[in-house]
Amino acid sequence: MTAGSRGDVAPFTGLGHALARAGHEVTLVTHGRFAPLVAGSGVGFHALPVDPRAELESERGRGLHRSTTGPGKLLRVARMARSLVGRMTDDLLAAAQASDVLLLSASVAPLGHTIAAGLSLPSLDLCLQPVAPTREFAPPLLGGGSWGAVGNRLAGHGVGLAVEQIFAPVLPSVRARLGLPAARRPGVGPRGRDRLGPVLHGFSPLVVPRPRDWGPGLDVTGYWWPYDRETRLPPALREFLDAGPPPVFVGLGSATVPDPRRLSAEIVRALRRAGLRGVIQRGWAGLAADGDDMLTVDDVPHALLFPETAAVVHHCGAGTTAAGVRAGVPAVPVPVQFDETFWAGRLVALGVAPNPVPLRRLTAQTLTAALLRATRDPGFRERAEELGTRVRAEDGTARVVEAVERLGET
Repeated sequence: MTAGSRGDVAPFTGLGHALARAGHEVTLVTHGRFAPLVAGSGVGFHALPVDPRAELESERGRGLHRSTTGPGKLLRVARMARSLVGRMTDDLLAAAQASDVLLLSASVAPLGHTIAAGLSLPSLDLCLQPVAPTREFAPPLLGGGSWGAVGNRLAGHGVGLAVEQIFAPVLPSVRARLGLPAARRPGVGPRGRDRLGPVLHGFSPLVVPRPRDWGPGLDVTGYWWPYDRETRLPPALREFLDAGPPPVFVGLGSATVPDPRRLSAEIVRALRRAGLRGVIQRGWAGLAADGDDMLTVDDVPHALLFPETAAVVHHCGAGTTAAGVRAGVPAVPVPVQFDETFWAGRLVALGVAPNPVPLRRLTAQTLTAALLRATRDPGFRERAEELGTRVRAEDGTARVVEAVERLGET
């Protein structure tokens, strides 16, 4: 069960495929627009009614661009999510009633834990970001960095409480429907989450080492790669790649932007100033480019495209960050909001990316400078290749399959 943008869904398609190969019957419960992601994977699908893209493109969604701080954006998105949770509750409950085990992403965990308790089902938390409080860094949803050991941990608890409040309006009625006693306080707080038992994190410990102050129930498994049915790139893209030197990929994933035309022009100008060809992914931002040295694409498996690029310019969503690391190519981070600044910082610290170019500061000049560093300094490529080799050797899904089978034995 998961909710959010494509990056909140895609890793679970590969994880579901691994569970299906191991003999389990798996259903992915998420927004209906993502049903095509599991086609051919052996994973069933149960649609949730909310369309995340429509919400981001609504007047309320566009209001996210008016907040420049991490806490400000988080407050706005929390208000939006709070109004949407109720619309998904019936489908989450219906899917759970047909299940033996619930695997819960962080975006639905507070509601999922209540449903699991009411139906007496075992559950397992699957997180794509390090969500548990730690002294080692500030909450990724607030951009990471460090506010000092005490500040980092307090902020982590604060984010956990804020997430609980998203679900607070629906939990009393769900508990009543399931015959559970009223809770003294809604949701599952950070301390309660520690007691729930295994929380598995789908990122590489080479990218984010497991915090030393985490409890024993919190584990880092390695990445869960999306299921890709396609084995070849589209012919037009293949032809473009073969027609010249490796291009730079530019994409902002599921991020939306206020002025796609202006941003596209700045990106193209930067690529040409740096003497680079570009593959521009349209994405939810609506980016586009024209010319013999530029190609605009829609969804293309990152696992097929990224290894053939000179660098990847991206928003540093958890999934795209992982794909770039896996491919072993340098990155130019263009974080937009929430945990993206955290992942951008990790890429810089690992030496596979130059300084980030936050979207609000992106100009042809700032992006050109970053592109030149990423593509002309061989150190970035060497470190990226070494990291990619090590990350590709990990098998994060195997750890989850083992955990699920242990749950089934209890």
